[in-house]
Amino acid sequence: MDLTLSRADYLQVGVTSQMTMKLLPASRQRATQKVVVGDQDGVVMCFGMKKGEVVPVFKTLPGQKISRLELGGVLNTPQEKIFLAAGSEIRGFTKRGKQFLSFETNLTESIKAMYISGSDLFLSASYIYNHYCDCKDQHYYLSGDKINDVICLPVERLSRMTPVLACQDRVLRVLQGSDVIYEIEVPGPPTVLALQNGDGGDSGEGLMFGTSDGKLGLIQITTSKPIHKWEIRNDKKRGGVLCIDSFDIMGDGVKDLLVGRDDGMVEVYGFENASEPVLRFDQMLSESVTSIQGGCVGKDGYDEIVLATYSGWITGLTTEPTHKESGPGEELKLNQEMQNKISSLRTELEQLQFKVLQERENYQQSSQSSKAKSTVPSFSINDKFTLNKDDASYSLILEVQTAIDNVLIQSDVPIDLLDVDKNSAVVSFSSCDTESNDNFLLATYRCQANTTRLELKIRSIEGQYGTLQAYVTPRIQPKTCQVRPYHIKPLSLHQRTHFIDHDRPMNTLTLTGQFSFAEVHSWVVFCLPEVPEKPPAGECATFFFQNTFLDTQLECIYRKGEGVFKSDNISTISILKDVLSKEATKRKINLNIAYEINEVSVKHTLQLIHPKLEYQLLLAKKVQLIDALKELQVHEGNTNFLIPEYRCILEEADHLQEEYKKQPAHLERLYGMITDLFIDKFKFKGTNVKTKVPILLEILDRYDQNALIAFFDAA
Repeated sequence: MDLTLSRADYLQVGVTSQMTMKLLPASRQRATQKVVVGDQDGVVMCFGMKKGEVVPVFKTLPGQKISRLELGGVLNTPQEKIFLAAGSEIRGFTKRGKQFLSFETNLTESIKAMYISGSDLFLSASYIYNHYCDCKDQHYYLSGDKINDVICLPVERLSRMTPVLACQDRVLRVLQGSDVIYEIEVPGPPTVLALQNGDGGDSGEGLMFGTSDGKLGLIQITTSKPIHKWEIRNDKKRGGVLCIDSFDIMGDGVKDLLVGRDDGMVEVYGFENASEPVLRFDQMLSESVTSIQGGCVGKDGYDEIVLATYSGWITGLTTEPTHKESGPGEELKLNQEMQNKISSLRTELEQLQFKVLQERENYQQSSQSSKAKSTVPSFSINDKFTLNKDDASYSLILEVQTAIDNVLIQSDVPIDLLDVDKNSAVVSFSSCDTESNDNFLLATYRCQANTTRLELKIRSIEGQYGTLQAYVTPRIQPKTCQVRPYHIKPLSLHQRTHFIDHDRPMNTLTLTGQFSFAEVHSWVVFCLPEVPEKPPAGECATFFFQNTFLDTQLECIYRKGEGVFKSDNISTISILKDVLSKEATKRKINLNIAYEINEVSVKHTLQLIHPKLEYQLLLAKKVQLIDALKELQVHEGNTNFLIPEYRCILEEADHLQEEYKKQPAHLERLYGMITDLFIDKFKFKGTNVKTKVPILLEILDRYDQNALIAFFDAA
């Protein structure tokens, strides 16, 4: 069964945060529902639709940025009380707009996530989780990494209180009171949690999650252990998941899974065999989807998916057909309705144009006044800088509330800019003077009209660290620009993991000295991505990492006065030794550095590089053959005379050339890693072998694994 949905834009509010739009319960089945939405200007608006027109119910005055909006009420009754989080305060409104609650939580950080169940309130700031009952403090937990979302399994069905935290370190933490019962590792940093079917499913223990790298999954949270039900990988490389809902939009009696992503993709998954979900519908919007809910807003009897986008558009994807079959009388009525609508839109447009002229004149006068304060217009940027495990590259996503004119990218560290299929901007590169001003990259992306979202892909080189800066200029007058810095870390291609293989040959770096736990933690934060800014609780910290490009691993164990770092890649240890000693010198801390080098690890690392290098060399050879094979094909008229291997190259020519184009520096990068490994191996022995690098490059050009290993052993 195919699903056909028509788009209807209802109205635009201010910029919205994740999960700040809800539909109030309907008075009867399939009757129209009211929409309530909070924005970053602090305004809460509730509205309904009548004959295609927006009818406001209430609207509050501006205030602090609204970070979450939830519905609540007495358990087992319609949840129609509106609760919102702004700063460290929780406010409650009735469905008519009367404020009945103002609760100052006294949290030192702003509230990031909220969940309500009857009189229980579950809140999380960046690292702190709090549970309140009737606004009285009950339980507290300090997380080791940032908390992205919080939820509680349905108390009315399970008669136990089980809060779950979604944490940035790829872990769901299941709590009982103030203690963690157990932790569940998930395949990416979880950004959103939702109860299966909105009520926990058949068992009441079903919990769905979405991750920042676009994966989805369902886990059953039992009292003793988690049971993984299903997981959807992000094979189509779509955006991160920002919101989830369950609603029967297909009308088959089974609730479907609705998903909103940060690249503007809206998806509907159906459950045909009640096991794994199947994608039944998707539609791309031009900006990230911050909230999603199924219901009925536009017209009685027509279900729809209601969305809130980053720039504040409230949009419906409705089952109501756009073209209705009608008789002559009905057609006349429809034409008249359309004429009236066009007329009212024209009037509204004229009023807006007049208002814009007035505001422009006011702006000119105020900016020229002697008492004028800074009149630079402010605008909101939503940005995300994340490492992709699949291709060991960084994604930089910039989203602006208004159309982007251009983005200038500047870097003081060598990086490659990669092609992004979704990106329609025109890029131009400027020459850089690396010697005098440390500029390694200057690139300008000129955006097409109405582009509010830009995605860039960047590949860095480990050991070379610095800052990448994005200068974002939107299409607003007067011209203004915001600068966003992003740190390229020394071990930028390493990603947090929770398990490593202890049987690998490891090299060890040990630091001792008069440094505090906080100081050594700050050095680890400086060197590696995905490490929480705050030192973890306790006297000792242990972190595991995996290199996304080579699959080598790193173990960091440190405490006050001592740090031990183990890796199966000598180059990783070499980078850490150089950077950590530099950081300690800056702070005038005397470090004692000891290291143990395992000779077997060099061969092990070369074996990890081997399949990647062999694949790239083979790809380069195949691409070089394509033109000659095409010429032969034209000359002979067919390919029957060619051996199967060459026929296969011709058949896959477009795919091979596309892949080769996407990885221009892949081979050079692998050569660079082998060269670094060679230099680092002998650096720890106190020998400088840079003069032998040309011979190494010659061996790589006529690559043979055994010859390369023999050269490493003999040098």
